[in-house]
Amino acid sequence: MYTIGQVSEMFGLPISTLRYYDKHGLFPGMERISGIRKFSEKELEALRVIECLKRSGLEIKDIKQFMDWCVEGAVTYPQRKELFEKQKKTVEAEIEHLSRVLDMIKFKCWYYEQALQDGNEDRVHSMIPDKLPEDIQKMYDHAHKEYGKFNSKDLVGTIEKMIDIIIV
Repeated sequence: MYTIGQVSEMFGLPISTLRYYDKHGLFPGMERISGIRKFSEKELEALRVIECLKRSGLEIKDIKQFMDWCVEGAVTYPQRKELFEKQKKTVEAEIEHLSRVLDMIKFKCWYYEQALQDGNEDRVHSMIPDKLPEDIQKMYDHAHKEYGKFNSKDLVGTIEKMIDIIIV
């Protein structure tokens, strides 16, 4: 059993956050000895899940719903699985977005390294949008790709494939 101070230190969370979670029913059945919260391994695992869901963008009210489902038992497995499937998609979309952000930053690092070497941006600017070195081109294209849309290079390739199919 752990005190609130120990758990605060273990997880790097303010004591006030742990009290807030408890107040909102996120630790159902937590033992209290003389009014002092005692965290068992069960509460520590719940806290790991709570922090995971919070970092994935889930709101406290939805995390509370999840905890309520856990108390209700096996009958709520479908709802719990659906919640995690939804959060998985949310996190995957965020990872893709951050990957594109990182590729833009990498591209700009390369771009300005070239500009520094040349003393200006003329040469490197003339390579945009489709005359960049292959590895840089991939980063550039990925960074400029729009969700659900083709970039111009993809569109040209798709049109060329369609023409080949029609002609053959």
